[in-house]
Amino acid sequence: MADTTKLWIAEKMKELMRSKRIEKIRVTEICARAGVERPTFYYHFKDKYDLVAWIFFRSSYDTDVISVESSAESMNRMKKDLIFYKRAYEDSSQNALWRYMLEYFSDRYIKIAQEKLGTQALDAQTLFSIRLYCCGAVEMSRRWVLYDDITPAQTEVMMMFRSMPADLGRIYFGGDESFPRP
Repeated sequence: MADTTKLWIAEKMKELMRSKRIEKIRVTEICARAGVERPTFYYHFKDKYDLVAWIFFRSSYDTDVISVESSAESMNRMKKDLIFYKRAYEDSSQNALWRYMLEYFSDRYIKIAQEKLGTQALDAQTLFSIRLYCCGAVEMSRRWVLYDDITPAQTEVMMMFRSMPADLGRIYFGGDESFPRP
């Protein structure tokens, strides 16, 4: 039941975002559109930004971030939901979607590196490389979704993987011979 309510509220938020920027949408308006009381909204989400992040996380949860095919499929889903992502990316508040995405992807890549290396303690250089790569990948994904109607998602992902720092490429792809190639 809780997931059904969250999905319903999320759908109503996406409807509102078709005509308004996030900063112009109020929780009261989301509740009215969804037909729920404010306590119900706040039971599920901290605020409207948490709701937007939940929508993103839900769509990205099953993405294998070191698979060209899976990552490209995720980016294509973003492109199909262009209005939502355009509005979400327009927001530059302290709770902007890109900040959630950066944290989310950094955490995912850190966990994968820990698993592949068999350790919980990653060195400072590896952590820096992960954060650097994620900053670039989140920004390039944003630019691709918003402005690029030419480059296929698979090509975009391949270019991001090829731009990954070499130390990360060795961790995630096991060396030069298995590194993603065209």
